Amino acid sequence: MFGKKTKKVMLLGSGELGKETIIEAQRLGLETIAVDRYENAPAMQVAHRSYVVDMLDGKELRRVIEEEKPNLIVPEIEAIATETLIELENEGFRIVPTAKAVNLTMDREGIRRLASEELGLPTAKYAFADTLDKLRNAVQEIGLPCVIKPIMSSSGKGQTVCRSIEDVVSSWEEAIAGGRGKKARVIVEEFIHFESEITLLTVRSVSGTTFCAPIGHVQKDGDYIESWQPHNMSEEQILEAKDIAKKITDALGGYGLFGVELFLAAQGVYFSEVSPRPHDTGMVTMVTQDLSEFSLHVRAIMGYPIPEVQLLKPGASHTIKASKESHTYQINGIAESLSIPHTQVRVFGKPETKVGRRMAVVLSSGESVEEARQYAETAASILTLTYDAD
Repeated sequence: MFGKKTKKVMLLGSGELGKETIIEAQRLGLETIAVDRYENAPAMQVAHRSYVVDMLDGKELRRVIEEEKPNLIVPEIEAIATETLIELENEGFRIVPTAKAVNLTMDREGIRRLASEELGLPTAKYAFADTLDKLRNAVQEIGLPCVIKPIMSSSGKGQTVCRSIEDVVSSWEEAIAGGRGKKARVIVEEFIHFESEITLLTVRSVSGTTFCAPIGHVQKDGDYIESWQPHNMSEEQILEAKDIAKKITDALGGYGLFGVELFLAAQGVYFSEVSPRPHDTGMVTMVTQDLSEFSLHVRAIMGYPIPEVQLLKPGASHTIKASKESHTYQINGIAESLSIPHTQVRVFGKPETKVGRRMAVVLSSGESVEEARQYAETAASILTLTYDAD
């Protein structure tokens, strides 16, 4: 099917973001391989081949990579044996954007120390703790309220707002339970009274650094519920945000799309986090831009030019989440939802539900952000999940 010169891309993590990345890679003629810890993950459903492995097991990860010998290894999630990726990069494999970037951003401690201590970027005050007693001390040092998160997690898992010393035990337990990997270590952050939070999608390519229009979003329990583009910002805020995003992505290096998360506060713009891959809030770009975040990521990692990114119209996304755990489920109301103007529904095709798991997203455009958000919220309210008895 493929010639010897066809480039081969291996995706580590095969969720809904990976699915769109695989589709964009195939549009440019690439051979695609999807890897995840469970069968029939969304990206596996569209990839040319797939593997089920524990990606935190360095030996298993190495075995699959050495077997396939991909031209590009593209991590889509944080829970990967990054030490193995560093070794493989040293042996000549290409990790996107770099093994250093993947390793640093997987660990909130590494990326926060880089941003604050090495680059001098504005961040919330923070401290780290690996025992309950140290966490109590850190909370007293940072002050209440504060935010407590696992060092490594995704989709807001394990994140809580600690409002009293009495809350420390439950916050510790939540963080340890919600963390990925084997680290019993948490970050304590000053609670920033921000006006809004944004994602600034930043692309490093042969054309230089390119920025998408800022994306606003609403989070609940640390995970995003809705996003919209463009988010209203002053020219001064946009310049500050771009400066922060360029400094952190330059430090990480490599080619690809980065999701830079920022707080907009009365005192200025604060760096929060960065992911070296397409961002969940950036799914809105599938209806707002001439090139979606997934198309931009694939173009960048392939070394193709990205002269500019054009915002075509305002848009919004709204997630559909599961409320219980089940191996059999159905999403209802799609026809009625699609009767809302300028609206699309993307069902991810995950093989089972879990409480709070994203199962689909509604994407709407409009004459204004407000109109697009209203369309998306209305369409999302129509969709329901039903669960069959297993």
